Amino acid sequence: MASRRRRKKKTWFVCNRQTDYYYEYTECDSTGSRWRVAIPQRTGACTGLPEPVRGTECTFSCEAGEFLEMSAQECTQCAAGSYSLGSGIRFDQWDSMPAGFSSLATSLENSPREDDRPTCNSSSWLPQGNYLESNRDECTVSLIYAVHLKKQGSVSFEYQYPDNNLLFEFFIQNDQCQEMDQSTDTKWLKLTNHGEWATHTVNLKSGTNILYWRTGGMLMGTKVVKPVLLKNVQIEGVAYTSECFPCKPGTFSRVPGSSTCEPCPRDTYSGHGASSCTPCNTTTQYAAEGSAVCKDRPPCSKKDYFQIHTACDHEGKTQVIYKWIEPKICLEGVTGAEPLRPSGAREPCPPCNPGFYNNDTATCSPCPPGTYSDGEKPCMQCPAGTEPTLGYEYKWWNILPVNMKTSCFNVGNSKCDSMNGWEVAGNHIQSGAGSSDNDYLILNIHVPGFKLPTSMSGHSGTEFGRITFEFETLCTADCELYFMMDVNRKSTTVVESWEKSKTRQTYTHVMTKNASVSYTWAFQRTNQPSDVRRYVNDVACIYSIKVSNAVDGVSSGCRACALSTQPSSSTCVPCPPGHYIDTLTSQCTECPRNTYLVSHATPGPEACKPCGPGSKSDKDHTYCYSDCDFTHTEGNVTLTFDFSVLGSVGSLMNGPSFTSKGTKYFHEFNISLCGGQLAVCTDNVTDLSITDSQREKGEGANSVKTFICQSTIIPASGRGFHTALSSQSINLADTFLGSLLLSVCLLIRSFEATSSCDSGRSAVVTLRCNPEKSTKGELSVPSQCPAGTCDGCTFHFLWESSGACPTCTERDYHRIEGACKRGHQDLLYVWTEPKLCVGGVTLPEKKTLPCEGMEFWIRLGAGLGAFTAVLLVSLTCYFWKKNKRLEYKYSRLVMSANKECEMPGADSCAVMEGENEGDMEDEVVYTKPSLLGKLKAIASKKYENVQLNSSHSKALVWS
Repeated sequence: MASRRRRKKKTWFVCNRQTDYYYEYTECDSTGSRWRVAIPQRTGACTGLPEPVRGTECTFSCEAGEFLEMSAQECTQCAAGSYSLGSGIRFDQWDSMPAGFSSLATSLENSPREDDRPTCNSSSWLPQGNYLESNRDECTVSLIYAVHLKKQGSVSFEYQYPDNNLLFEFFIQNDQCQEMDQSTDTKWLKLTNHGEWATHTVNLKSGTNILYWRTGGMLMGTKVVKPVLLKNVQIEGVAYTSECFPCKPGTFSRVPGSSTCEPCPRDTYSGHGASSCTPCNTTTQYAAEGSAVCKDRPPCSKKDYFQIHTACDHEGKTQVIYKWIEPKICLEGVTGAEPLRPSGAREPCPPCNPGFYNNDTATCSPCPPGTYSDGEKPCMQCPAGTEPTLGYEYKWWNILPVNMKTSCFNVGNSKCDSMNGWEVAGNHIQSGAGSSDNDYLILNIHVPGFKLPTSMSGHSGTEFGRITFEFETLCTADCELYFMMDVNRKSTTVVESWEKSKTRQTYTHVMTKNASVSYTWAFQRTNQPSDVRRYVNDVACIYSIKVSNAVDGVSSGCRACALSTQPSSSTCVPCPPGHYIDTLTSQCTECPRNTYLVSHATPGPEACKPCGPGSKSDKDHTYCYSDCDFTHTEGNVTLTFDFSVLGSVGSLMNGPSFTSKGTKYFHEFNISLCGGQLAVCTDNVTDLSITDSQREKGEGANSVKTFICQSTIIPASGRGFHTALSSQSINLADTFLGSLLLSVCLLIRSFEATSSCDSGRSAVVTLRCNPEKSTKGELSVPSQCPAGTCDGCTFHFLWESSGACPTCTERDYHRIEGACKRGHQDLLYVWTEPKLCVGGVTLPEKKTLPCEGMEFWIRLGAGLGAFTAVLLVSLTCYFWKKNKRLEYKYSRLVMSANKECEMPGADSCAVMEGENEGDMEDEVVYTKPSLLGKLKAIASKKYENVQLNSSHSKALVWS
């Protein structure tokens, strides 16, 4: 049986009350018109809705402090306790994530193993009341907000971005997810001073705009990254707002039609949408400016007061004064409260700082121009042949010097409440209390420029000045002391930082360009959010600060200068580059060959330091470098090397490497081999105010130009960023020490100390001949130290190249003789394999020489052989015949001798006297020897010469 489907009955509501519906505008048509329609508050259909009516023009907007009342379609003033921007919206309350904002984390895709890939689900932008805080890990997290503008507008926001270990970009997409065209300086945000807020504004086009605030960490160690802070996001161009925004807690708007809300005064508070502030019971409670609630006053303790020193009086005494930190929030006279220490104790004033004097007054005054003082004596004129040194030297801290400023910045509320960042304390200056533990306590000194001494004013490429300070930190929490500089008021960069407790030590930074610079020390007790003072005893102390060659400085001493060559002249004159001052003659003397001039050294020949082995100085004697031309002799063999074919600058990108959380990164090294062109490393994120040509020349504030430098490269893939990022550029070596010819090693180092390398960094570049490599060759680092260093201070590089082989000589090739053909012979020259040389001599061209054929020599040899054989046979026959005749004569002689002595007859017969020798030959019996035996006999037989005397013969009696 077929089942019957029951049709659901439609429910209708009656919407005749104004609270049952609200008004909205339709999309604008091609003519710029739209309609106002009523939308029911409840889901479903209803009756009694007002009919659609023609709406206002699409470009219609209300003034600030007004909203568009949709019923009458007229602009109406906002009520007290609320505000309106007219054609804009503002987000300044971050107790929770406002509607429309979302936080999206990108998982790290660069991990070498998928199982080890960390998750980023817990990474997000976090509301912190007055501001938003970015993530502190390596995950890439985007804060997203979409807005539809009826006309062209803009977006502006305030941010803190103090740490270049975190990347921060802001970009815009349309509704097709296409990125809008933006200049580089509007996309990548500039670094800010610690604790200070910067404002960033970008124009928006009409239509849909999707705003992205994106961060991603570069954690190369255990260092904690400082997050980006964001507040007061304001968007213009929405054309109208149909409602007013209530004032956030701690603020109020007193009158209708307000465009902003004011913060509540101190010791008052307000709730949401307040038109006035309510006073606190100041007897037991307090409230900071802009507070939403009143807090109970705690008992007073040591962290609630501080000490200062009064100015010196006419007796040379200063008083120690103890004061409550303002505003005072603690209670005296209650259980556990500590009273304020008594003031008025008089102490002797410290001496004046060098360059100042005390002329029986209560203050120290700077010495007049041309005079100097050590601070304890009156100002004096410099002797003839000398000139005063300019600069600052502060080692006594009775009052803050006039060119120094101190301040306190709270992370969320900009400046601290009437607090000084640093306090003078006699022989040192130390960080103050602050209003909370994560405040930045700032000390700043501004140097308008540098002025070299007269004798060195003509030098080029030398240091213009240096700053040296002595400090220590005493901490129980994760405190950090930053030393920063801002060149020409462009961008503040962190020069060096120190974490946790550090023993008393000295740090020096050299200024290599003549520019206006502000040096800043910032101390933060903890990096974690805090609104109380728990670690007030954690302090940073600075004992002395010395700046040399400051253009507005005072003189604490005199230095020798070169005098004019004119008779009886006492005028100091500049020395040419590479010249030192001869203290005996007060004249400029050029440094010897292959030495460099140390600019801050004592005048004299000792100021010229010799270059290391295998290096030479430039023409101005400013630095030493290798000309890439080496000669080494061992025994009778001389090897010549010319490394200029390798190129002036070599690059190496090692890796990839991965952080503990899986972020892929590379280390890029640039090495200047011959010194003619220095290597340059530049940040492409935080150094955006310079052009590409300036960046290539190393002219940016965050550029490093030296012999060897390093940058950290993060690829674009897997991080959500649209380009590879270069950051953390550092100088590894800026002084060429020399070369070791036996192993062809170049030794380069930097004497600038860092927090991890007290003696500076050093580098060794080993050049190795490898015929299988190209001329440019290949750079590599030790396999056991993939970052080029195992301790962070000593770096090793291997440069394998065919261009690292010695120069070719005649010893490196040999000759090959060809066969003689048709009376000609080819001579070829080939390299000895394997070829271990480059350049130098070239192979001689092939030669062709006349020659005799092989048939001629064969015939000649056969003829000589036949002649030799005939000669040997003839000589054999001759000597055989000769030997036979001598043997016959000997036999007859023996027979004759036996007969006369009547000896027994011999078995053989002898020729008697008078007999015919020829006739007796046939009667001689002998054994015929072989040919070989005859030859042996001829060679070995001794012949005797027997004289036959006729008278003697006659006397013989035969028996």
